[in-house]
Amino acid sequence: MISTSFRRAVVPGIAVLALALAACGGDAGADGASGTVAVDGSSTVYPMSNAAYELLTEENPDVKVTVGASGTGGGFEKFCAGQTDISDASRPIKDDEEVPVCEENGVEFTELQVATDALTIVVHPDLAVDCLTTEQLVELWAPGSKITNWKQLDPSFPDQKISLFGPGTDSGTYDYLAADVIGDESEATREDYEASEDDNVLVQGVAGTEGATGYFGYTYYEENADTLKALAIDDGNGCVAPSAETAQAGEYTPLSRPLFVYVNNKNYTDNEAVAAYLDFYVENLESIASAAKFIPLSEDLYTQTQSALEGISG
Repeated sequence: MISTSFRRAVVPGIAVLALALAACGGDAGADGASGTVAVDGSSTVYPMSNAAYELLTEENPDVKVTVGASGTGGGFEKFCAGQTDISDASRPIKDDEEVPVCEENGVEFTELQVATDALTIVVHPDLAVDCLTTEQLVELWAPGSKITNWKQLDPSFPDQKISLFGPGTDSGTYDYLAADVIGDESEATREDYEASEDDNVLVQGVAGTEGATGYFGYTYYEENADTLKALAIDDGNGCVAPSAETAQAGEYTPLSRPLFVYVNNKNYTDNEAVAAYLDFYVENLESIASAAKFIPLSEDLYTQTQSALEGISG
């Protein structure tokens, strides 16, 4: 479940964008369509998919969209079982686990990249730590880690107990840290941390606990920058802070990542509401990403997303 605090934070940008789209005439393809659309999955991608629905409603209230946030893994479970039309994901679908389930249930799908995100490592604002090396980040979060004090990571760090907050195992954000950053064969992190699928709970935990650290998508840090501090990451080329610019430029490594939506091809071609929603989403993708405080796609990546959507119906 997504807390209302984040929804309220996004509304002003969405309201301004709605006026701009209305002035431009919006997407004529959405006019006249009606029906329901079921979306679920990543809590990181949730703000974008929900923003697309809110904006579409301004133009066509007859398209009803439910947007859930059960986590990337939980979203794919529903999607591959044929329970949803679109699945939000902060990692690619797993070829060895999730794709076979989709195939067994006859769910043919198309992957569409919708934005870029920067997985952000945050700490309590009073903590006297500003940058971690990739090695220190792995040492802190690796399975079986015994790091419990900042001084254990670096003698120059404060003698302060570490409290850890992070997403649960159904989250694509968790999967990304485990598989792509830590790189452990078990694709897991240490288990002794406070877990939640609601990123707002993680924000509150880190902001309210001295010595705390956690991680989530860049959007949630940006919305709460007054109560958190983001750490720069040094992958061997110096400390680089998370930002739209460093993520797009490929400088914020290895923590910048693509964000996706997956669509059931048959539902897109057979359900006018699904087509209206997704066409509107992609047509206005840059504006929606910016309004929801994500990093818009480059021109080349956006062209790829457009081509993939057009390819569904041939």
